[in-house]
Amino acid sequence: MTAEQSGSRSRGRSRSRSRSPSAVAQSFYTRWATLYDALARRAPGVGSVRTEAADALALDPGETAVEMGCGTGANLPYLAERVGPEGSVVGVDFSPGVLDVARERTREFPQVHLVRGDATRPPVARDLDASPAAVLATFVSGMFDDPAAVISSWADLVGPDGRLCLVDLAETTDSRWRPLNPAFRALVRVTAPPGSRTMRASPTKLLNRRLVAAHRALESRCRVTHETTHALGFARVRAGVVE
Repeated sequence: MTAEQSGSRSRGRSRSRSRSPSAVAQSFYTRWATLYDALARRAPGVGSVRTEAADALALDPGETAVEMGCGTGANLPYLAERVGPEGSVVGVDFSPGVLDVARERTREFPQVHLVRGDATRPPVARDLDASPAAVLATFVSGMFDDPAAVISSWADLVGPDGRLCLVDLAETTDSRWRPLNPAFRALVRVTAPPGSRTMRASPTKLLNRRLVAAHRALESRCRVTHETTHALGFARVRAGVVE
């Protein structure tokens, strides 16, 4: 290897290390957008979970629903069908690659609007005359450093009588299926963005702590109206009305 090649590789590693965690995550999810889309559409039972989450929001025609971390848009048609052509659905995600896939998926739904933005500071303003009626977040609660604060900010966004719904994956607590938890932990490690895989603490333990914080925040701000588990106890759906 020449000195020039060695220097080039060193500069590449340096640039990678200097990138922010957010930038690394955006690049990661953009690169694997097609794979994540396939999992979002074809994983066993995922369609029924998405239907249940959309129903749990109790949307009426003409209302506005926001999905935080909409990814490749697998949930957006479910929401669009419930608010109807007179309603509005806003999908927010920070990764341009997954939004490109979402645009293709929602071309038949003119009431769907996609916005690149951070779900912790969503580019959606609360208006006394036209606040979003509901917020859905699917498989994103574990990505936030302070999930309780994020969920609380969403409750502020929709205001009293607004609805929140969280759908998340975590280790199962069902004694019949706990032997599968090691496989789940391996999946979490493999699918985590670069950086989180090499952390000393288990990515799954961090995920579990964040999900507990997120769901407790929903419970503290809402009257819980829906609570179920799916997929052998690995998937959780919890929804409520903001008080």
